[in-house]
Amino acid sequence: MCTLTLLLLFTGSLAAQSGQSAKTWDFEPREFQRVYSAAIPPVLHIAPGDSVRTSTVDSGGLDAKREHRGAGGNPETGPFYIEGAAPGDTLVVTLQSVKLNRDTARSGSRINPKIVTPAYAIAAQYDQAFNSEWILDREKGIARLASPTPKLKNYTVPILTMIGCLATAPPGGQVYRANDLGPFGGNMDYNQMGEGMTLYLPIFNPGALFFLGDGHAAMGDGELTGAALETSLDVQFKVDVVKGFASAGPRAENGEFLISMGIAGSVQDAIQNATSQLGTWLKKSYGLNDNEVAIVMGSALKYEITEMVDPQYNVVAKLPKSALAAFK
Repeated sequence: MCTLTLLLLFTGSLAAQSGQSAKTWDFEPREFQRVYSAAIPPVLHIAPGDSVRTSTVDSGGLDAKREHRGAGGNPETGPFYIEGAAPGDTLVVTLQSVKLNRDTARSGSRINPKIVTPAYAIAAQYDQAFNSEWILDREKGIARLASPTPKLKNYTVPILTMIGCLATAPPGGQVYRANDLGPFGGNMDYNQMGEGMTLYLPIFNPGALFFLGDGHAAMGDGELTGAALETSLDVQFKVDVVKGFASAGPRAENGEFLISMGIAGSVQDAIQNATSQLGTWLKKSYGLNDNEVAIVMGSALKYEITEMVDPQYNVVAKLPKSALAAFK
């Protein structure tokens, strides 16, 4: 059981499986969803404690064989129905394995205008014929351009495989495009959302209805060009449910950090949401008072802007677990 699940037991309880042993399911998706909605029939019913081995297509709908499996727009695998999950609970998703399943990716080659000054955007002279296809060298763990310009011929980036989109179905019958994000998660584009990460999503509908997609081989903070190194993935994830507790938005943890995600229409609001949620987490789960929270966060807090080019911003506030070791 992961650290946060234990901490959440102060305010909720982990769902039991009624004596049934956990199962590992193999699911081969045949169609993909371009919206998050509770109206979409679930593709598989699973129980808390179960794991699923499945795959995703890239943001343009290409699979492991680079065959089109549908239109673009971050096609999602799912939704998966988790038995016993109910509104007001928390879905716990542990990414057990996140692997590339092909040796190619594609990215954007122009900076999104909302990230730079109008003067920079107007003055930029982009080459219409620039090739932003990438070769993924899985053996060496690096990516390089397939047809680089002379100045980029030796340019490589480390492969950091991650999933851009993970979501539960939104509340109140709402329907969001798969490139959107909100309290339900969605297109959060956090480049640390890879193998070993545990994500905590509020549940708004019976069964939670979990979606995932938008695989990346690497991505700089904020997805500056509107597309990371877009590729397809093989994924194994495990689900659990914390009963009777849900935070205002997505939270996560890995071996190093407690992570709070602030999703909003502006960077300032996103920072406020992320910081407030993390502060509340420390008060509820570690028993710190407001002065103690201020001292700990003021001396050890880190921020990352993970999403800047889609309909909303996502700012991560994260705290090293080493800073909290004294409070265990």
